[in-house]
Amino acid sequence: MYKKILVAVDGSSTSNAALGEAIGLARDRQAKLRLLHVVDSPYAYPDVMYGHVAGDLEELRQTWRKAGLDVLNAAVAQARQAGLEPETRLLESDGLRVSGAIIEEARQWGADLIVVGTHGRRGLDRLLLGSVAEGAARTAPVSVLLVRGAGAAGTK
Repeated sequence: MYKKILVAVDGSSTSNAALGEAIGLARDRQAKLRLLHVVDSPYAYPDVMYGHVAGDLEELRQTWRKAGLDVLNAAVAQARQAGLEPETRLLESDGLRVSGAIIEEARQWGADLIVVGTHGRRGLDRLLLGSVAEGAARTAPVSVLLVRGAGAAGTK
């Protein structure tokens, strides 16, 4: 059923749980696996969001991209240990919400399934912090598997 699985990774324990699920699904179904990491672009709203940051915006951008590549490399290593050779994609949000960038990547790549970790936040925490997982699930053109990480609300 699933031939192309997109998993969003950010290096968190929740993201790692989602990666583990995506690896298992891809291996069991002999599906292609794409690992996606989305970084903010300090150029999207430089005066509003990053105008108070000391230093060069390009230096900040490169630092975030390097951190994103480190996350992707760790995820690739995990997938390879399971016998998979995943594709990777590092995106800059360019003003999009992270969930929007995930959905756009899924559309362009032709994903059958999106796998995203969720912290299981509720109430004010969810309202204030927003939810990448919720945004992806609400607007995705394909199925979305939400994976709760250890310590998520309602888990033990």
